[in-house]
Amino acid sequence: MARRPLPRILSSGTASLNRGRDLARTAADNATDVLHPLLVIGRGLRVLAAAGRRRWSATPKDKRGPALFLAASCVLVVALVPYGPLLAMITLMAAAAWHGRDRTPVKTGPSESEAERLGSLYEALVPYFSIAEDPSPLYAHGGEWDKAFSDYAFDDAGRITRLHIRYPAYFTDGEAASRARIEALLHAKSGRGREYHFTWDEEGNRLDLSVLAALPTGIAAQPFVTSPGETVLGFTDAGAVQRTLPVLDGDEPRDMPPVIWRTGPRSTEPHLLAVGRPGSGISTLVRSLALQALRHGGDVLIVDGGGSGEYSCLTGRAGVLAVECGPVGALATLEWAAQETERRLIALHRAREAGRPAPEDTRRPLWILLDQPSVLAHLAVTEGGPDPLAQLQVPLRHGRAAQVTVAVAERFEHLELLPDAVWQHTRARIVLGPAGVQEVADVLGLPPHTTPTAHVPPGRGYARLGTGPVHRLQVPATPDPYDEAAHPAHRQAVRELLPERQPGPGGRDPLAKPLPGQPPAQAPVPALGTPEAEPR
Repeated sequence: MARRPLPRILSSGTASLNRGRDLARTAADNATDVLHPLLVIGRGLRVLAAAGRRRWSATPKDKRGPALFLAASCVLVVALVPYGPLLAMITLMAAAAWHGRDRTPVKTGPSESEAERLGSLYEALVPYFSIAEDPSPLYAHGGEWDKAFSDYAFDDAGRITRLHIRYPAYFTDGEAASRARIEALLHAKSGRGREYHFTWDEEGNRLDLSVLAALPTGIAAQPFVTSPGETVLGFTDAGAVQRTLPVLDGDEPRDMPPVIWRTGPRSTEPHLLAVGRPGSGISTLVRSLALQALRHGGDVLIVDGGGSGEYSCLTGRAGVLAVECGPVGALATLEWAAQETERRLIALHRAREAGRPAPEDTRRPLWILLDQPSVLAHLAVTEGGPDPLAQLQVPLRHGRAAQVTVAVAERFEHLELLPDAVWQHTRARIVLGPAGVQEVADVLGLPPHTTPTAHVPPGRGYARLGTGPVHRLQVPATPDPYDEAAHPAHRQAVRELLPERQPGPGGRDPLAKPLPGQPPAQAPVPALGTPEAEPR
């Protein structure tokens, strides 16, 4: 027996059913908007009818006859009066609309549990915001918290999300230690595990507390809309910067506020220092910087002190001069970088003396990226060789004029091994991963205006450019494309940004590792004082 075909509505899948549900839901919403006045009047008539029925049931039986006669007399009078029925109908509709209105109670104050939480927070602030000599203290044990707190808000769990606090004028809000004590107390009493933002108004004696939303972690490496000399370090909170960039958060387009680091001859912060712990995302940051530098036509030198091979994807790529993992190769590479910086300075000086524009090879940006260089420095000293980091003095001091940018990524436990030149010339600073307030302040020079949390995603931290403010930061997801544990979409995004490999003549890759003691493949650099270095 032949099988009968299924009905079309069942065989066409669920797409038509979903479309039908959406159309029905839209039609119902539109009908509700149009018929809203009639629904209100109908609800009011039902309320009036129920009230009349209750009144009739409460009327004694001996009085129901006179009441019925009185009602009939009123109806007769209304019917005989000119425009009486019309006025009666209007009055009835108005009464029905009044009684059928939405009577959802409006919350005008905190609930009992919220008031108790505000009261306990007020009592905790009394020892910090009161003195014995104050004749009319704003904060006192058993006092009224509503005089000190205003504009509060709570989440569904009953925890504070926003609070406006008044404090007396004699509180030492200009001292960092005093402010840190208040912030630590509010953090503990308002609920741990969240990040709070504190805004101090010293002039008005006000403190605003707010809970910050988590920064998005799904923004992968992508071609950012920036000009040459601009590098996206990551993304921060809305309102912290005056610029947004169109990005893709997964498959959803968004406008995100970036933290832009400007390099080049006019940069005030030409070099960068990033600090973190294992798994905090400093290698992700270095890969992101390398990909953006290559996209804008720069040359990149990478020194991987950790030797984990996380930069092997860049080996042999166009624009990548070298990827070094050993102390001998790192020393040779950094020596060449110092000589290249000097060569560029000499060429620029001669061009200015002759009234000519700067040569083309001096205008091409050179990026020196070092990940955990203290490990290689320790190995070199142990083997009796020179310290490779000593070669960074020339690029750090004169790199701004020569279009040479140095970015150093190091761990907290190895910071004392960095030379003084790195600390003096890296004015752009980043701290990634879990860190205390004092640790952040030691690196950035200022404490953050938020309370760091103990558990943060990779690439999450703080950034400060020069003497600017401290920004929250989320580095774009830039994993090693060979790391199978990373998100497949993020790995694919990095692959799409990698330049093509360019093998050299004779089958040898000119961008491969140089031999020990040999600089990377590059134009020969004449030594200072030789005949080749003299002007022609």
